[in-house]
Amino acid sequence: MSVKRDRMIETLKEHVVPVLREKGFSGSFPHFRRLTETVIHLLTFQFDKWGGGFIIEIAVCAPKGFTTNWGKFIPPTKVRAWDINKRFRLGAPDEESDGHWFRYEKRGLLSFGDPFEKAALEVLPYLDKAESWWKQARAIDQNEKP
Repeated sequence: MSVKRDRMIETLKEHVVPVLREKGFSGSFPHFRRLTETVIHLLTFQFDKWGGGFIIEIAVCAPKGFTTNWGKFIPPTKVRAWDINKRFRLGAPDEESDGHWFRYEKRGLLSFGDPFEKAALEVLPYLDKAESWWKQARAIDQNEKP
């Protein structure tokens, strides 16, 4: 990992992970889950392979866990957003589109402040949007059951 990515992870752990914990999420960076009686809410941070940014993917699965297309069972305490076929990237207009990339590299000469802290704090309003998506996805998931 790069020094900048390590710094971004530490800043996310300082500013975002405590908020996730307050909201009832468990797990360790970059994968988080919140188990409820009816569904598991999943959130994963995914970093740009070229550096300088990350995206957040969210998903839901049944409380009993998830079985992949090839038959591998993933228990509820191990399932991750990227295990699920139907995921949503925060900031995307729909599930087929790319989401918002949180960038932490300096942008030009007029970039002031800590870019890592700016990127981490930029995540917080998107967590409310995630809550809305989870509620809608939960309703869809329950309606699809026979």
